[in-house]
Amino acid sequence: MSEAPLKLGKYEILRELGRGAMGIVYEAFDPSIERTVALKTIRRDQLEGEHAAEVITRFQREAKAAGRLNHPNIVAVYDFGDDGDSTFIAMEFVIGRELKSFFAQNERFEMKDVVRIMSELLDALDYSHNFGVVHRDIKPANIIIRPNGQVKVADFGIARIESSQYTQAGSVLGTTAYMSPEQFMGQTVDRRSDIFSAGVVLY
Repeated sequence: MSEAPLKLGKYEILRELGRGAMGIVYEAFDPSIERTVALKTIRRDQLEGEHAAEVITRFQREAKAAGRLNHPNIVAVYDFGDDGDSTFIAMEFVIGRELKSFFAQNERFEMKDVVRIMSELLDALDYSHNFGVVHRDIKPANIIIRPNGQVKVADFGIARIESSQYTQAGSVLGTTAYMSPEQFMGQTVDRRSDIFSAGVVLY
């Protein structure tokens, strides 16, 4: 495991929160306005060839798509930048549990909580859809439940802005178990695909 940098751009790195196939997420501090943020990073030198340009483009699209959204049930994006070999997005630091962890531990929700969670998820999706942003990867791992019960929808990493030229029909992005049939087949998707995925989560 490589050692975490001390800073990325203006952000002071506090600790590593997690890592995925393409990058690392840090807890960081923004000294200019004195707030804690989650810093999602991608290292260009760890990407391969033409794939690198696609990943960086998608990463920039995540920042652009989510940065347009201002909703209490959507993880806010604050900033996008580069520092050396790293590209990063600064976003709202959310304390809570992924819905996935509730499912993994076989925890059950009361019906009133199911209704509230789904209502907040669907409200967030309705809002994003009205801005032309389709999430494309609604699944329990991208739904965070805060200690007060509030829902936060995370990771618009493969979101499609309807006017974007980067996501074409014929490309399949998403998580298979929660995908709509049209998304699985690589066809053009719209808001209905997110609603399908939300229905699978409800089930």
